Amino acid sequence: MMKTDEESHLRMTQRRKEGHEKKQAAAAREKGLLIVNTGTGKGKTTAAFGMAVRVLGHGMRLGVVQFIKGALHTSERDFLGAIANCDFITMGDGYTWDTQNRDADIATARRGWDAARKMIESGEYQMVVLDELCTVLKYEYLPLDEVLAVLTARPEMLHVVVTGRHAPEALIEAADLVTEMRPIKHPYREQGVKAQRGVEF
Repeated sequence: MMKTDEESHLRMTQRRKEGHEKKQAAAAREKGLLIVNTGTGKGKTTAAFGMAVRVLGHGMRLGVVQFIKGALHTSERDFLGAIANCDFITMGDGYTWDTQNRDADIATARRGWDAARKMIESGEYQMVVLDELCTVLKYEYLPLDEVLAVLTARPEMLHVVVTGRHAPEALIEAADLVTEMRPIKHPYREQGVKAQRGVEF
């Protein structure tokens, strides 16, 4: 029985290896990707900054624009913003329930988008992270058509990572890679555990 299990395992791993090698051989093209991290679960920004660290580790140039979170202190801003190859801009006055001023939120979003557009169109970056842009689009602080036009016309090898809940369908359709974060358990809801350093901020 043991030998049969080993033979079966060997056949399975050989098939997987062959399938993997076929896919690798077929995927010879390179291009800048439009990546969207959305959903109501935790980890959208965290995943984006994981890729950001990879880009910086390769000596590439990174641009970051954080919408909404400008009024909040984040350790990722302190860390990444201190790296020479990273331009990190925060443009926001806090969550919408804190500001309670739609006109001000629209004006702030516009300033953030103007900075993001300059980064995207400059050709000087290998990755641009637009943190919480989905939230801005959900509340219609920026015209979706305008944003999509800029993202679609981005330089050929530029990766753009967009995060936030409720990604519009048109953005999902335009994207090359979309990941939806789905909550299963969260200590804040189930146990009343507050946001903690190193995990949430």
